[in-house]
Amino acid sequence: MQKKTQIGIVAALAAVLAAPMIPAAASAAPSTASATKSGPTSIAYVEVNNDQLANVGHYRLANGANAFDVAIIFAANINRDADGNAVLYANENVQRTLDDAATQIRPLQAKGIKVSLSILGNHQGTGIANFPTQAAAEDFAAQVSATVAEYGLDGVDLDDEYSDYGTDGTPQPNQQSIGWLVSALRADMPDKLISFYDIGPASDALSSSSSTIGSQLDYAWNPYYGTYSAPSIPGLGKDRLSAAAVDIQNTPRSTAVSLAQRSKADGYGVFMTYNLPDGDLSSYVSGFTNVLYGQTTTHE
Repeated sequence: MQKKTQIGIVAALAAVLAAPMIPAAASAAPSTASATKSGPTSIAYVEVNNDQLANVGHYRLANGANAFDVAIIFAANINRDADGNAVLYANENVQRTLDDAATQIRPLQAKGIKVSLSILGNHQGTGIANFPTQAAAEDFAAQVSATVAEYGLDGVDLDDEYSDYGTDGTPQPNQQSIGWLVSALRADMPDKLISFYDIGPASDALSSSSSTIGSQLDYAWNPYYGTYSAPSIPGLGKDRLSAAAVDIQNTPRSTAVSLAQRSKADGYGVFMTYNLPDGDLSSYVSGFTNVLYGQTTTHE
């Protein structure tokens, strides 16, 4: 995945300069979705530097159900302030998506689609795998939960890329960091989604962690596009894992179909896609929805 340039802060805490915020939304708009489907939970990451998040809601199965269940805003960053603390930032395109919640987020939620914010490093030596103390992890979790509440989001996605641990003397990863963060996020957001893009030192730590940590996650997925390999996280069953990883703009359609077939045969409960662009790619999406749900997809 691409790094996003830091521009504005999206968390409003005393130690952090806040970016402009829309009025708080305590909960998502009521769902207007009536049609249902049976099969894996489908994930759609959107590179909002280039594409509109709202397009996720235009994909419907033949019976009217949503083709995608979770839309992920890619991506906010973990930056380091002058005191060496982790702070949550958004570039201008991520911030614009958050500020335009009325057109980019609420229409999806009204259809029953969950909306999460992805968070990853920004080449500053700070990330989800090197919080030096539990208190530091809890402070960052508080920033994240404040942002989720402020913009009426449904959760957060954690991604351990582009952190460049050790830069300017920053700490190296440790085994406890990701567990501290996941536990703090779950305490702050008991009813929100917490997903994990299974890569980096945080992945290594989770693979050998207590099942009490993994059980606090909702989903995790393979980060390597065009491949099939399920994460191994104690406490997280295959019903909450995606072994498949599909880059809609770069993974061949035939490969996406094959990954869907394997996912269904092996009983994985999640199917992750990345890089959904603007416009109509319903022919491509139909390739895997025909397998997963027995239905073609249209673009409204």
